[in-house]
Amino acid sequence: MVEYLTQHLQTVAIDLFRLCLWLAILSVIFVPLERLFALHRAAVFRDGIGTDLAWYFINALLPTLLLSAPLGLVAGAVHGLVPAGFHATVAAAPFWARTLAALVVAETGYYWGHRMMHELPALWRFHSVHHSAGHIDFLVNSRAHPIDIVFGRLCGTIPLYVVGLAGPVGTTAGTMPLLITMVGTIWGFFIHANLRWRLGPLEWLVTSPAFHHWHHSLTAPTDRNFASTLPWLDRLFGTFHSPNGEWPSRYGIKEMMPDSLGQQLVQPLLEPRPWPVGYSRSTVQRARSQ
Repeated sequence: MVEYLTQHLQTVAIDLFRLCLWLAILSVIFVPLERLFALHRAAVFRDGIGTDLAWYFINALLPTLLLSAPLGLVAGAVHGLVPAGFHATVAAAPFWARTLAALVVAETGYYWGHRMMHELPALWRFHSVHHSAGHIDFLVNSRAHPIDIVFGRLCGTIPLYVVGLAGPVGTTAGTMPLLITMVGTIWGFFIHANLRWRLGPLEWLVTSPAFHHWHHSLTAPTDRNFASTLPWLDRLFGTFHSPNGEWPSRYGIKEMMPDSLGQQLVQPLLEPRPWPVGYSRSTVQRARSQ
């Protein structure tokens, strides 16, 4: 028993050290950039930074634990339902082709999952924690309810198993969900950053801070730019908004959101829906602004 506890504590200590190291790297990169190229002037130790730091550690550890069981069930179900020959054909494709295909498939699944988070009140209760920030910087990427993160990752990962681009852990296909998650997470810190950067023609291919800032806009138009890495999906599905030379004037949500970590964690589980079932967030916001 003592040996088990010792090993467990060592594992936790290693995980915390790794997270602290990543946080230090992110800070070394983004803090100077957000001082030199800031869109909105803000202090490094701004209001709410303690809560966002806590979310950083929670969401680096808890969602992975919550995802292991459902993804195991999905992998088992797909293995029994999808013909093995189909998966074998996919597995025979070059690694670069499978990686690009996995990015498109996962991003498409995430796009629709993210869109549902805004359109379905039951999901918006959790997603609103992320949007409650009245400011934007790289650390806001970590401000999210664990259930919100789990739902988004499931929407992006399950399609990979269905089309044979993800497989058991320990195989080449088993690394694909991890690779896609890592790319999305790292890029997420960039597009949330308080940077006045535009990427020129590249913005047709990949998301930018300007693109994602409009997603967090409190002023119209809202409920736009749901993609995390591939903005052409929003162009395809009619939700793109990123005008040249323009930036949102305000960020956040119209609903009330508590400041403390504990309340942000518990409130979505207990509080009633912020509006009646059947009304999307955009519909309610338009009604409230009239």
